[in-house]
Amino acid sequence: MPPARHRKPLLALLLLLSPLANASSRPQLEALSQDFWTWRATEQPFTNDDIPRIERPANFTSDWSAAAAQRYIAQIAAYETKFRALDFANAPIPDQVDYRLLGSAIARVRWELEVLPGWRQNPFFYVDQGLGSVYTLILPPAPFSPARQAEIIARLESVPTQLDNGRANLTDMRAPYVRAAIASLKNIEPRLTTFGTTFLPQLDAANRPRFQKALNTAKTSLVAYRDWLATQKNLPEQTAVGREAYLYFLRNVALLPYTPEQILATGQQEWQRSVAFEALQQAADLGLPQLPIFPNIKAQEIESAKQERAIRDYLLQHKILSVPATIQHYNSVSMPSYVAPLTFLGVTDDLTGPSRLKQDGFSYKQAPSEHMGFFSVATAHDTRPIILHEGIPGHYFQLAWSWQHPDPIRRQYYDSESNEGLGFYAEEMMLEAGLFDAGAGPASPRSKEIIDSFMRLRALRVEVDVRLALGEFTLDQAAEYLASTVPMDTGTAHSEAAMFASTPGQAITYQIGKQDILHLMSDARRKQGAAFSLQTFHDYIWLNGNVPFSLQRWELLNDPSAVPPLAATFAPPAK
Repeated sequence: MPPARHRKPLLALLLLLSPLANASSRPQLEALSQDFWTWRATEQPFTNDDIPRIERPANFTSDWSAAAAQRYIAQIAAYETKFRALDFANAPIPDQVDYRLLGSAIARVRWELEVLPGWRQNPFFYVDQGLGSVYTLILPPAPFSPARQAEIIARLESVPTQLDNGRANLTDMRAPYVRAAIASLKNIEPRLTTFGTTFLPQLDAANRPRFQKALNTAKTSLVAYRDWLATQKNLPEQTAVGREAYLYFLRNVALLPYTPEQILATGQQEWQRSVAFEALQQAADLGLPQLPIFPNIKAQEIESAKQERAIRDYLLQHKILSVPATIQHYNSVSMPSYVAPLTFLGVTDDLTGPSRLKQDGFSYKQAPSEHMGFFSVATAHDTRPIILHEGIPGHYFQLAWSWQHPDPIRRQYYDSESNEGLGFYAEEMMLEAGLFDAGAGPASPRSKEIIDSFMRLRALRVEVDVRLALGEFTLDQAAEYLASTVPMDTGTAHSEAAMFASTPGQAITYQIGKQDILHLMSDARRKQGAAFSLQTFHDYIWLNGNVPFSLQRWELLNDPSAVPPLAATFAPPAK
């Protein structure tokens, strides 16, 4: 329970958000939502993104056989039918918000299955379902229980089947995705050998022979899959979904009112702003030494823990955001030797989950060096910019709070502009609130330049996302643009471009989400006048951090103007 001095704003917020139930429809909505999310945990594909790592049933392995894919298409159509049978037109606003939230989740599945079918186009999809599903199980810290050991081995044993499903289902492969998959699997043999050697001590002696057999079979299968991909010729180069499909995502999935052109203009404005602010900050820092790099990973761990706690205190002392005592800590720790060879499969962190709220979140770090990727280099100089986005008050903190929402429908994971927009907003929020001037850490005017560089990257992501989706950039052109304009290392640039090409609409979420928070705050402050409380406003945004901001605006300000009309169907647009 939060200390008494922090309870009143939070208690008032919880009372505000308690569902005003429509006696006839609310129970059906809650039941349908629970049924949908239980099913979604068995259907949702594994990806390299850390935000969508939802909890899975015990003994789960992914099934993306041709029969399963067709079954999923039929099942999501059935969920849409049940969803549209509910009448919430005259329900209280919180209930209408929950109804639209479930609708957007259903539309997302349609998007993944039929509008942007990675299971038919992208060969790495099947690496994610096999080896990627193993990766998600080794990320939570040791020790490994007998049950987790068994699940890891079972998923490793499924790798050949997953790849066979790929050979059968990839009827519309795209050449850029094939090249990216081959590049990712280039060193798969030594990677898996190192993984096996380093992970074996984590297993009970009785499980080691089965693990080693499964690992060898997976390695052989992945090499054969890579070789098979190399034989695929004369494939389409196009990865763009096109304007109509992109609008489908914006309106039905993300619940955004903007056109691609409006989003592009917003990104360009942010780019100009960030470049100007960085130049001004560099002028202010003229003559100051550059931030030193941490001498070793232990020093970085110690400083990270110190700064994470200092940020929590700063939020409370300046009445920026409540810090519920139920939310644990976010720690940077040395990367386990068995995680390191598989980092090409996703973000190196563990943000816990609804059943693990008493556990700390972790971010795994390599030994600090100037020869690292874009974000890792920044963290090797100052831990705070990434803590703000990924830890507190960003992703780990926001998710842990949202998973405790009094409204069960809003506890579920929801991938939208809200999660990444909030993480991005947290960076500039703490910059403007004085964290880097507060003396809470090392003397750090230069750290403000890191925040400005992050702003530049997120602004460029908007342009890359939109132009990739509309076919104005190829994947290679997008990577070259990021590498030369951010600037950033070519490895990170190609990784980002490949991800954005295969997940259109994701890269815009940082900038558009932050912009929508600023818009919502300015309107709330103007409307509420002297009654406006920054802390109460932020508490609402964070607790509802899984909910699109158009819906939050509707509930908080009784303003539905940003919510797109409910489409007659979530069926994919005609090609």
